Amino acid sequence: MKIELTLEQKDNQAAFRDFVDREIIPDADRFDLEESIPPELIQKLGREGYLGALLPKEFGGKGLDAIAIGLLNEEVGRGCSSLRSLLTVHGMVAQTLLKWGSKSQQKYWLPRLASGRVIAAFGLSEPNIGSDAKSVETTATSDGSFYVLNGQKKWITFGQIADVFLIFAQCEGKPSAFLVESDRPGLSIQPISGMLGVKASMLAQLSLNECQIPQENLVGRVGFGVSHIAATALDYGRYSVACGCVGIAQACLEACTRYANQRKQFGVYLKDHQLIQQMVTEIIINLKAARLLCYQAGYLKHIGDPRAILETSIAKYFASKTATQAASDAVQIHGANGCSSEYSVQRYLRDAKIMEIIEGSNQIQQVTIANYHFGF
Repeated sequence: MKIELTLEQKDNQAAFRDFVDREIIPDADRFDLEESIPPELIQKLGREGYLGALLPKEFGGKGLDAIAIGLLNEEVGRGCSSLRSLLTVHGMVAQTLLKWGSKSQQKYWLPRLASGRVIAAFGLSEPNIGSDAKSVETTATSDGSFYVLNGQKKWITFGQIADVFLIFAQCEGKPSAFLVESDRPGLSIQPISGMLGVKASMLAQLSLNECQIPQENLVGRVGFGVSHIAATALDYGRYSVACGCVGIAQACLEACTRYANQRKQFGVYLKDHQLIQQMVTEIIINLKAARLLCYQAGYLKHIGDPRAILETSIAKYFASKTATQAASDAVQIHGANGCSSEYSVQRYLRDAKIMEIIEGSNQIQQVTIANYHFGF
């Protein structure tokens, strides 16, 4: 079996890489320091069609196949994991509405999401609830004309600037999903700062206090929240993160290559030291393996194979571990410089650690993979 990108996928990859090299990498460390992404860069993502990469052309999207979407996430992840996180959460909401949204929800929201006129965020995590999604404490009560939401959401990526949130709440005792516009009375947004990694992802905490939304803002049916809506969104999110982790590992390899070719110790370049060669070799091998796992997951998604869910969990688990180890080795190779904000490898290490936690922690992936294996 020959594994090779198509000509179209290669062309897309080259375009993505050029965009990242020009528009993202030169300022990525500044974004991390300032803990924000400039609005004009998000607008550029929209103009390039990258915010609507997964959406069909009928809704104004690029209609890219799953592997090409993975390549986009890899390249943006190579440049800035915080900005790649926008592709993740925005895409999670878009994917959910594409699959489970009503015709009117699709007609209204999808063209706006595709163009970037509207930014979407994913509202599942809460102060007391993380991995146990079905136990969200936020409530939604119907009064006949509206749903009234009460509760809190935390760690909401790009929650500071999102125009609409996909909020999960208990309705009639069942987890359900709702669209909540950011300007709804009763919704307040508090920025979160000082995180370990992906510091420019503009996290927020949401407070919903008697927040009224129309009945038509229910996505799918009452009770679909976890089994259908969250499952769809998180599967895309894991794929986006996995491919983004490949990007982090690729960035680490490129940084180590530059540094080992320039830095001398004991009279020779670092690249000539065998222990440095050993670390670089490990990065290369694990990077290639992680990339192939992502290609496999993307291919199965493209053909609609149900095994894609398991393969995505495997890819996310392995790629996030690979990114963290690659970044740790990159810092080690750079020595004291690797601990300085003058070098990006310290950012890669902080960002990579976050990847082992979000969209299902590595421990959750281990349980998922083992359960598939044993037929649970």
